[in-house]
Amino acid sequence: MTNEQYTEIVEKTASTLVKASSVFPKAKFAIYKRYKEKESSSLSRWAIEEICENARIAENQRSPLCDDTGIPHLILQVGENRNVDGKMIEAIYEGVEKGLRDLPGRPMGIMGDDRQRIDQSGGLDSRSEAVLPAPMMMRYVEDKDKLTLTIMMQGGGPEIRSKTYRVFHQHDMNVVLNEIISWAKEAVSMLGCSPCTLAVGIGRTHYEASSLMLQAMADGNYEVQNEFEKKITEEVNKSHTGAIGLGGDTSVLATFMKVGPQRASGVRIVCMRPCCCFEPRKASVDL
Repeated sequence: MTNEQYTEIVEKTASTLVKASSVFPKAKFAIYKRYKEKESSSLSRWAIEEICENARIAENQRSPLCDDTGIPHLILQVGENRNVDGKMIEAIYEGVEKGLRDLPGRPMGIMGDDRQRIDQSGGLDSRSEAVLPAPMMMRYVEDKDKLTLTIMMQGGGPEIRSKTYRVFHQHDMNVVLNEIISWAKEAVSMLGCSPCTLAVGIGRTHYEASSLMLQAMADGNYEVQNEFEKKITEEVNKSHTGAIGLGGDTSVLATFMKVGPQRASGVRIVCMRPCCCFEPRKASVDL
């Protein structure tokens, strides 16, 4: 890799992190508009308009959508004709640091050894770039020439209300869906920053279910919802939590669900994350 190629990856990564943190995709504005038009609660309509106005200002200023600027999560999609080496990974991580400085990200990095980081006695690092990204996920894709980096910024509130646990499926998809709906109703009612986008992964292990949940967020499309995703969204909206908990018809905008391989077993491992009103905060770039 030449110095010029290294620098290009750093700059692309930094720009993508800032975009993920500050820009609503057009489909997000469109679905908010659609829900606002049919929302029966004036308070929820007001909240939806304020959320969208916040997003318009953030995009114009390239500033964070939320004070909780989030933890970077990276997904690298690689086709068989593309090569990934340590130098490229180094450039991506340097780009994440630059992006957090450019944004800037909220200082959230706790200093110290294992005990100090757990109990927060080590103090707070004042640098935005001290917020280290989660371990990078790599996905093989059939597009042979593809090499695409997706960056998602994950806030703390949704993590508190997320759940990864086993479900006894009883050979019935509806049993699994009803469990997800039950989890989601409770999570959305307690989150505060609704309406949510629910992200769900169903796998064989906790690691796989969590990975599938992240993939669902990365690949999710507000304009394309299968019957299971629609059912979850519709049922959770019946709880009438409303925008920012004010009551109303709009508690969930959509559900993104990815089902992975399954084993012959009585349980399915399910990971459910109630992404807040600004999430998924994501952007992708070809490297």
